[in-house]
Amino acid sequence: MERRIGFLFGVFAVLLLLAGGRALQLGTLDSPSLSAAADTQQNVVNRLPARRGTITDRHGVVLAVSSPADDVSVTPYLVKDPARVAPKIASALGLPEAGVLKSLVRRDTGFVYLARGVPAEKIQSLVQQKIAGLQFDPTMKRDYPRDWTASQVIGSTGTDGKGLFGLEYSENRALRGRDGTRDIKRDATGEAIAVHDARVTRSGATLKLTLDAAIQDSTEQILSQVGAQYQPKSATAIVMDPRDGSLLAVANWPRINANTPGAAPATAMQDRATNLTYEPGSTFKAFTVAGALQDGTVTPSTSFNLAPSIQVADRTINESHSRGYETLTTAQILAQSSNVGAITIGLKQGRQRFDGWMHTFGFGARTGVDLPGEERGLVLPLSKYSGSTMGNLPIGQGILVTPMQMMAGYAAIANGGVLRAPHIVEEVDGRPVKEPHGRRIISPTTSSQLRQMLEGVLAPGGTASEVSVPGYALAGKTGTASKIDPSTGQYSQTRYVASFVGFAPAAHPRLLVSVIVDEPHGDIYGGSVAAPAFGKIAKFALPYLQIPPS
Repeated sequence: MERRIGFLFGVFAVLLLLAGGRALQLGTLDSPSLSAAADTQQNVVNRLPARRGTITDRHGVVLAVSSPADDVSVTPYLVKDPARVAPKIASALGLPEAGVLKSLVRRDTGFVYLARGVPAEKIQSLVQQKIAGLQFDPTMKRDYPRDWTASQVIGSTGTDGKGLFGLEYSENRALRGRDGTRDIKRDATGEAIAVHDARVTRSGATLKLTLDAAIQDSTEQILSQVGAQYQPKSATAIVMDPRDGSLLAVANWPRINANTPGAAPATAMQDRATNLTYEPGSTFKAFTVAGALQDGTVTPSTSFNLAPSIQVADRTINESHSRGYETLTTAQILAQSSNVGAITIGLKQGRQRFDGWMHTFGFGARTGVDLPGEERGLVLPLSKYSGSTMGNLPIGQGILVTPMQMMAGYAAIANGGVLRAPHIVEEVDGRPVKEPHGRRIISPTTSSQLRQMLEGVLAPGGTASEVSVPGYALAGKTGTASKIDPSTGQYSQTRYVASFVGFAPAAHPRLLVSVIVDEPHGDIYGGSVAAPAFGKIAKFALPYLQIPPS
């Protein structure tokens, strides 16, 4: 009996030593890892996603907005009956049942996304079913209620909620807000026993743009008609108030649906208003004449005896349409878009002063518009001029510009001589954005003379004489520019850029419009391809903006 008691005592002593050793191990050696595991089970930090700021047009029409949503994921090995729950999940999320089942039975990973950014109301029934292994992480879903409207300008966001391009990208810091965090302490059954918001969520700022949704939609529809008729490589149109540089519409063709940007080719996502660089052709002649007028080199009535062609160094430049010897005034040279006349004025002015005026009007530099990815164009340095350079530049060849640069330059002509950066953001959270300061580059007199001369382009005998808007005097300039053929390095005989820049009313402009069509088919001239689109845009916008007839 004593031996048995001694044996049992020994057994209990050994067990006690083992238990003590185990307790020592748990309390000291394994304490950090066990504490971390307990903390993970008992304390949870949830991210509270911030609502991304809304983007509206100038009248409050919503162009981009965020709403509560959930990212739905699954831990496959926790799903008890994949075949039974797969139909329920697929039905709620609008997904193929086979694809959902495939995700539920995976064993190569412990985490699989089933859907991202699902509207909260769409999955309420699924949440209530409490399917084991299914997780719902709160997020925000970005929607573009008008689908196509200004999609390249506004841009899009990624699955992480960050802006990818357009204003969503450039204004991401203001739009994104700040995520909050919530600390949750749970008991052994997983029920929350304490909740504390460690950091408060701060919503993103609301952006109010200068864009007008009605003018934007009308401009996009007109540009789509140009695209359907001429099947160009691309086209862009800009509508501006030249008095302050506010952008009323920035349209691109082909269009993209902002809610499904992945369905469009990558090139369609570019905002060509700021990204396209092209040789402007005859629309640039207005700046050739502007500098010469301001310098006193010519007056509107200065007359020139012009041959059918002109020789500049080793180059012979002809008119776009053949003619004989003719005497034209400066005003007629601009109205009839005479190549020989524009080059003659440029040569009379001299290369140094001509080069200075190109930079004065902002070419070769970014305009400073508050849109992302603006190109600066390309202006040949004066030191690189060849003997024939002044046979190219005065007629808008041999220089690369952007549509936005052309708008800024023409706005200076239209508004009395002040060059300023165009802008598109009007308010941030109700606070007006300070308008860009302008600088005078030509006198009000020169500006007035140019406006009068540019009326001739749309008058009988002008290059856009068939374009009119009843009740309004229009002014502007056509452009038809050959493109460089990359395979030969020479100007192409088949590829052109057709363009028109114009404003109304001519005497006191309140509307400035440009239309640029890259590589149209069937017709190539700015007067017949781009100018009619300008007329249609102006015909809608002038009465819509309640601008009185001339």
